[in-house]
Amino acid sequence: MIKVFVLDDHPMVIEGLKAALEDENDIVYMGSAKHPSGLEDLLHKKDYPDVVLMDINLPGKSGLELCKEIKDAHIPIHIIALSTSNQVGTINKMMDNGASGYLLKDASRTEILEAIHKVVQGKIYISFSVSEALKSKNPDAGLPVITKREREVLELIANGFTNHDIAQKLFLTPATVDTHRTNMLVKFKAKNTAALVKLAVVNNLI
Repeated sequence: MIKVFVLDDHPMVIEGLKAALEDENDIVYMGSAKHPSGLEDLLHKKDYPDVVLMDINLPGKSGLELCKEIKDAHIPIHIIALSTSNQVGTINKMMDNGASGYLLKDASRTEILEAIHKVVQGKIYISFSVSEALKSKNPDAGLPVITKREREVLELIANGFTNHDIAQKLFLTPATVDTHRTNMLVKFKAKNTAALVKLAVVNNLI
């Protein structure tokens, strides 16, 4: 069962998400909070949800800050950003801060459920409308060339496999896999693996 918690200061958004999630056989709706402290209290008790649907604009502390704090503390939850903003700077910042997904608040129930299921598999989920916003920022920018082997490694990274798993699947050494990963980080000028996967998803490389 996938445990989901909602952090949003708009009651109608909370009710809509609750209705979308409660009838799912493999999802447990853990509850909601309108203020970051509600989620923080839960985390202090180590009652961790698997997924948090997190509004970016929150009272007292932004979702951007809270996401980074949670990831810096290595708390094992997946964060999906919820926002009315498709501004590229906001999207990039949230993903750089460790979010596993980004949804606009007009996302369909199907998109929300797809996002939840993908992030618990270790994947990155960016909704179609968000992907289009990111592409429109610089549609003519040339992408770095990656080899067939790098693409294979990248696809497995995006699917949540470790270096060791990838090495076994592709009959490589873990050190070779790590070299491919490092080379792609340099090519894409990505600060971390999550940013690398985000770029690959947005640009349909995987």
